[in-house]
Amino acid sequence: MRYRTLGGTGIEVSAHCLGTMMFGAVGNPDHDDSIRIIHAALDQGINFVDTADMYSRGESEEIVGKALKGRRDDVVLATKVHFPLEDGTRNRSGNSRRWIVQEVENSLRRLGTDWIDLYQIHRPDYSTDIEETLWVLTDLVSQGKIRAFGSSTFPAEDIMNAHHVAERRGYGRFRTEQPPYSLISRGIERSLLPTTQRLGMGVLTWSPLASGFLSGKVRKDRQVDLTTGRAALTPFRFDPSIPGNAAKFDAVERLIEVADSIGRTLPELAVAFAGTHPGVTSVISGPRTMEHLDGLLKGADLTLDDAALDRIDEIVPPGTDLYPPDGAWRPPSLVDPTLRRRPAADR
Repeated sequence: MRYRTLGGTGIEVSAHCLGTMMFGAVGNPDHDDSIRIIHAALDQGINFVDTADMYSRGESEEIVGKALKGRRDDVVLATKVHFPLEDGTRNRSGNSRRWIVQEVENSLRRLGTDWIDLYQIHRPDYSTDIEETLWVLTDLVSQGKIRAFGSSTFPAEDIMNAHHVAERRGYGRFRTEQPPYSLISRGIERSLLPTTQRLGMGVLTWSPLASGFLSGKVRKDRQVDLTTGRAALTPFRFDPSIPGNAAKFDAVERLIEVADSIGRTLPELAVAFAGTHPGVTSVISGPRTMEHLDGLLKGADLTLDDAALDRIDEIVPPGTDLYPPDGAWRPPSLVDPTLRRRPAADR
């Protein structure tokens, strides 16, 4: 296992990070089995574990806390805050000082630890001034409750703005960013990765298997079961009757040819690809079973040569998204029609 420094913090993390979104009610509800998977990952040299308060409404953090008993000092632990854990609540989500101060204590309790190595803001929140968020995060570092903080799925312009605010106000700055990145979702290569590299930030990419589309089980001429697994969560992504999916299915077939040519599987190719970019610090993979973990670890050992990378670039050109990644954030300017249309009286 290779290790890299996390965003200038001096903290060394494995080049592959164990994501725990699939531990708990959403994925694997068996706590003992999930703990065995976490221990197996640690035994294979992974020292970086990423979770979030909203994964299975806190259950994932509880599982991780149980798994790290007796091993906490050897693990770099990351979690996130932003999303509500309960429906219909007010002031219990977002990036305000009020919520972060409250929720960091809940995460510490669920994780069974006195400190969090990397505390991440899960999504942007335009109702909260970024100065407010950086202020409370800086205070949490001073209090010793977190060691460093970062962002997740922030656009490049918001990261740059946060950097300037931190510099101007004397606050700590985002040390990391966590964006989606895969063989068929390469949009971050356009501006996000150049921005994070310029700022010396660590980058932890998520969804290297494109939420299952690069698992090798989704094929162009094979009936996809839309009632189980990832397909049940996002059936529109795998439905071959949707015209926009055609390009993805075609790309998968060609990417499988690349994997076959080097004697590897498509998932192994996908995991290896995500860690190839020099701007990526660690690749987050979220297994649900021990079999999934074994496959991901095989990809961690793979180094792609220029010939394979050139073929990948021909299939999915750099900076291209063949689909908008599920769970990725969309700015209000795209979601709210009133923000991109003049009132009728002014047209």
